[in-house]
Amino acid sequence: MSLAIKRLESNALRELSIILSRQAKNDYLKRITITEVRITNDLSFMTVYYTFYEGNKENYEQALAESNGYLRTALAKKLNARKMPELIFKFDESLAYGNHIEELLKEYHDKHDN
Repeated sequence: MSLAIKRLESNALRELSIILSRQAKNDYLKRITITEVRITNDLSFMTVYYTFYEGNKENYEQALAESNGYLRTALAKKLNARKMPELIFKFDESLAYGNHIEELLKEYHDKHDN
């Protein structure tokens, strides 16, 4: 992957995080944390991985779907992008998975330490 795409991914992550926390009017959007951004080599798709700490996943998915056009436009302006990739939002399962493993380890240690 090229250095230019890596730089664009990094900038997109930073700028999208700022847009969500400062400019979004929807409370669900304000509580989202962007964990990673991946852009295809042909710049046609930008996959945005996100997580949140409380609430129902469907509410966050709906808020992102309804705001996709706005977020894409706002991000294009921030990045000065001539061609803005299509945004695809995916829930980042890694944090939930890590928490699950941590709970399992805690349960194991609680049972075997007594």
